[in-house]
Amino acid sequence: MTWGLLLQAVISGLLLGGVYGLVASGLTLIFGVLRIINFAHGAIMMLAMYASYWLHALGGVDPYLSILLTAPLFFVLGVGVQRVVIEPNRRAAEHNQLLLTLGLALFLENLALVLWQGDFRTVRSAISGTSFMLGDALVEGARLVACAGAVVVCVGLFAWLRLTDAGKALRALAEEPEGAALMGIDVTRIRGVAFGMGAACVAVAGALVTPFFYVAPDVGESFNIMAFVVVVLGGMGNFLGALLGGFVIGLAESLGATLLPGSLKYLVVFLLFVLVLLLRPEGIFGGARGR
Repeated sequence: MTWGLLLQAVISGLLLGGVYGLVASGLTLIFGVLRIINFAHGAIMMLAMYASYWLHALGGVDPYLSILLTAPLFFVLGVGVQRVVIEPNRRAAEHNQLLLTLGLALFLENLALVLWQGDFRTVRSAISGTSFMLGDALVEGARLVACAGAVVVCVGLFAWLRLTDAGKALRALAEEPEGAALMGIDVTRIRGVAFGMGAACVAVAGALVTPFFYVAPDVGESFNIMAFVVVVLGGMGNFLGALLGGFVIGLAESLGATLLPGSLKYLVVFLLFVLVLLLRPEGIFGGARGR
């Protein structure tokens, strides 16, 4: 492997890792508050990508500008899903909750398949095709914007969790549900806010990747799988760990694609995943309180 090829793999992996971190941040936020593993996370991202696509195809809205519409729209959608689907089954057995979100994912994917068929669709933004050289590596403008945007959103979400009353209430509910209820926090509303914020995160991530990633009913599956790996790597419920874990997984995937042929590129990712489960089940970035 040449130095230029290695540098290209590192840069590409880090740029994609930022997006993985944003998707995983939404997933770990939902898990931290609701204590459920949301298998529909990737399907919601797929719907967000379709929303950005159709806003561009029908209204000429740039995918990045579509965030101003899709983020609040999917926040409301997430709150609605939590109230109608998740909340009535909150006290059900854990395996029933898993099957519930898995069924929701299958429903959304097949709904998209019925509405828009399985054709791959693409979107070009104002910066699609722009790039520059960093040493011997090519940096695509769309991927750089996606990574930077994902990091900005993660930092903003972290600040919201730390500085606002709603964010503090959400953290309190994640740490001690019974204590939060005794202190007068509306736990039902906060659970809805958490699910809505998770949906808004993947809506932003979907809009950011649309300019360089295909749009299809199954597009969310790969992001969903990687998000689960990132969450385990960063520590279940660990918000900053999810962002850092996203960069690690993006880098591992990119290096695997450089070193190994075809779909074997995921071998590096899942080998890392298994090692973390065996040697540090609380996650690389999770401490004693990591979930």
